[in-house]
Amino acid sequence: MANRERVLAALEHRQPDRVPYQVALTQRMRARMVEATGDPHFDAGLQNCLTVLSTEPSDGWREVAPDIWEDQFGVRWNRSVDRDIGVVCNRVITPDNVEEVTFPDPLDPSRFAGYPTRPQDVGDRFIVASLGFSLFERAWTMAGMDVLLMAMVDDKPFANRLLDRILEFNLRVIESACRYAIDAMQFGDDWGMQRGLIMGPRLWREFIKPRIRQMYGLVKSKGKFVLIHSCGKVDGVFPDLIECGLDVFNPFQPEVMDVFEVKRRYGDRLTFYGGISTQRTLPFASVEEVRAEVRRLLEEIGRDGGYIAAPSHAIPDGVKPENVLAMMDILQNQ
Repeated sequence: MANRERVLAALEHRQPDRVPYQVALTQRMRARMVEATGDPHFDAGLQNCLTVLSTEPSDGWREVAPDIWEDQFGVRWNRSVDRDIGVVCNRVITPDNVEEVTFPDPLDPSRFAGYPTRPQDVGDRFIVASLGFSLFERAWTMAGMDVLLMAMVDDKPFANRLLDRILEFNLRVIESACRYAIDAMQFGDDWGMQRGLIMGPRLWREFIKPRIRQMYGLVKSKGKFVLIHSCGKVDGVFPDLIECGLDVFNPFQPEVMDVFEVKRRYGDRLTFYGGISTQRTLPFASVEEVRAEVRRLLEEIGRDGGYIAAPSHAIPDGVKPENVLAMMDILQNQ
């Protein structure tokens, strides 16, 4: 099988010849791996099974002050510590200006530069268009986490209008992206903490579920697969996500859910993507413990398809390079 065929088999709950995998690293961890291996092209040697394409416009980020980056929505991120994402340091939307704030152009053609236009252009990898900060995250980064969560309780018109404006933007991006020869769309929207949903299941079902149902439904109507990246303990809404049309759940964190039990309960309806611990195993385990954990995940979670092996997040700085190499050895030599 080619890598794309392996991913398709996994998503169709068929047993591939080997479990597909995807490994991402933070900027600082990538630099450490380059230093440890002496290979400036370490990333290319990962031989990942997915190609993830951005839906950001070409001018979507600009540095407006030292280590302060402004995104396409006008949100500013302090990246002096976290080089990959950063910390929000301004507020764009309030209840008073929610109708007036100008959103970026969802149809900007630069969002889709380099996208394959024909199936024969896809190649060996499974092609994913990624729409990050897709709903809840986009809303809180623009309005403030505290403001949004309080509005879900005591200013519902504001919360609904903000989320609806984001939904309208997203639907136009999805419509455009799905005209290309992509296999799937991935939405990034962290709803969880280590112990459960940030806003709780009742408010999640009131504010998030109806809107993701529209987003996922549009993707499925175009014949594409739907992926969600949502950190934290969100397995309580897996039945809701299945109902909305979700195909693949990531990051599948073993720190917050029993990945083996979750696969047993939902593995005939969801494909899980992740599972290799970035909070415990990769930073703290021995090389042999890493090998054993990855083997067990491949053998048990990967049985009968429904699994894309991966670290449960982009590998952070502080992980032992020898553990990354041990993981890659098992993934690449199934």
